[in-house]
Amino acid sequence: MTGPVVPEAKEALNKFKMEAANEVGVNLKDGYNGHLTSKEAGSVGGQMVKKMIESYEKGMK
Repeated sequence: MTGPVVPEAKEALNKFKMEAANEVGVNLKDGYNGHLTSKEAGSVGGQMVKKMIESYEKGMK
């Protein structure tokens, strides 16, 4: 997997991921999180997508 196209976005994406994980009750650590179950990882990714869609919809109004 490659990094973000804009390297400066990496910190913002990590912050966003941590916020999403906190919202769904998943304990993420900085760096590798191989201890997560597929369900937990999916919950974090799903929450990130949900927040991105909500942000996009707000911008359309």
